[in-house]
Amino acid sequence: MRAIDAGILICTECHELNRREDDCDGQTCSRCGASVHPRRPNSILRTWALLLTAAILYIPANVLPIMTVSSLGQGEPSTIMSGVIQLVQHGMFPIAAVVFVASILVPTFKLVGIALLLFSVQRHQPLSARQRIIMYRFIEFIGRWSMLDIFVIAILVAVVNFGRLASIEANLGAVAFASVVILTMLAAVTFDPRLIWDNTESDDDHE
Repeated sequence: MRAIDAGILICTECHELNRREDDCDGQTCSRCGASVHPRRPNSILRTWALLLTAAILYIPANVLPIMTVSSLGQGEPSTIMSGVIQLVQHGMFPIAAVVFVASILVPTFKLVGIALLLFSVQRHQPLSARQRIIMYRFIEFIGRWSMLDIFVIAILVAVVNFGRLASIEANLGAVAFASVVILTMLAAVTFDPRLIWDNTESDDDHE
C-alpha cells in the first residue's frame, strides 16, 4: 500500500508525515509549515520543460569551442570531442577516458534516462517500478560527476595565465555545457519519483 492510499502526505522540506485533510485547501506541514501535496504540482510538465531546454543547449555545448589553449601567442579553440582526441593523440588515455565519460556519456545518459522515465510514467510502458527506481537513483548518482569538465576548466583558467607565454580561456561551449548540466540536475530534482509507483498495478512487483 502506498502512503497516499493511507491518507498520509510527506513534507518535501522536512520529511514529516502528515495526515491528509480532505476538507482543507492548501494543506501545510504540521512541523515546518511548508505546503504539502500528494505529488509535486506539475512535476512532469516542469521536468519536460527543463529536459527539452537542456537537449537544445546540448547541441551548442558539443559544437561550440569549450576552451582555447594558447602557447607562445598561438592556439586554437577546441570542442569537447576534439579535446578528447587531442588527449588520445598525446597518449593521455586515462584522462581522455575521464573527460569522455564525464562530458559526453554522462550528460547523454541523463537526457535519455530522464526522458525514458517521463515517457514510461506517462504512457504506462512495461517497465517495472524496480527498474524505473534503479534508473532514477543511477541518474541521481552520476549527476554529481557532470560538472567535472567545467570544474577542470575553471581551475585551468584561474591557474594557467602567463600572458602570451601560456593561457587558457573558456569559450561559449563551456557556458552551454554548464547550462546543460544545471538543467539536467534540476530536471532530476523536479521529477517526483513517487509517480513511478502510481501506475504499477500491472507490474510484476505487485503481482
